Formats: sequence, C-alpha cells, structure tokens
Amino acid sequence: MTIDDLIENFELLDDWEDKYRYLIDLGEKYTTLPAELHQPEWKVIGCQSQVWLVPEVKTIDGKKLLYFQGDSDAAIVKGLIAIVVTLFSGKSKEEILNLDIDNSFAKIGLQEHLSPSRRNGLEAMLEKIKFYAQSLG
Repeated sequence: MTIDDLIENFELLDDWEDKYRYLIDLGEKYTTLPAELHQPEWKVIGCQSQVWLVPEVKTIDGKKLLYFQGDSDAAIVKGLIAIVVTLFSGKSKEEILNLDIDNSFAKIGLQEHLSPSRRNGLEAMLEKIKFYAQSLG
C-alpha cells in the first residue's frame, strides 16, 4: 500500500467515525513486532501508549534505504504506525528528512481529528524516524 492509496481510502469515507474505524482496521491488519523487539532501545518516548519503532537499513542499487516495523498496545496507534511506516519505509535519509509530512497528513485529515495526546505521540514517532534517518550517515 502506498500513501496515495491511504489518502484515497480516507477520502472515500464520509465521516470521522468511519475514518477512525478504518484507522483501527489498518492497525489490526498491521503485522506486530515479535516480543523480543519490544525493547527499551526501540521504544518511542513521548507517546501515551507504548510504541516501538524498529529501523532496518537495506542497500539497494548502492543506495541505503530505511525500512520500519512498529507496534503499539493501542489499536488506533497501531493504525497510525501503519500510516507512518507506509510513508517512510523504503526511503533514503534525504527523502525521509525532506518528506512533506504535513501535506500528507493534511490530505488524510489526521492532525485536526486526533486528540492532543495522540498528536504528541505521532510527533514523537516522526521525530524518532528522523533520528534514525540522521543516524544513517
């Protein structure tokens, strides 16, 4: 699934109740991390729920790309992780750092419909991904 697919799917839904159900559905379909990866080093600080984001670097055609896996103990947050992973996986450091995240989230309508604590958690996830990208070197 691409970010364009996600945007299109969100646009097809009439109200935010349906969009929340879709977000929860994304989280339920999203693959969870194995328990051994639920480690403090992968935990995202600043989320009300427990969230883990694990990066993996793959070199494809001589280019270093980051791929992400994530998990949470909350269904809606797992849906947010699915969106974040869709947005950022398979991208280079430069692509991640230059991605217009606000534009993508605006198209989905996420920011204005999340509670302040979920927005803070989403921001913490984005900061963790940028940290991983900057660490790529």
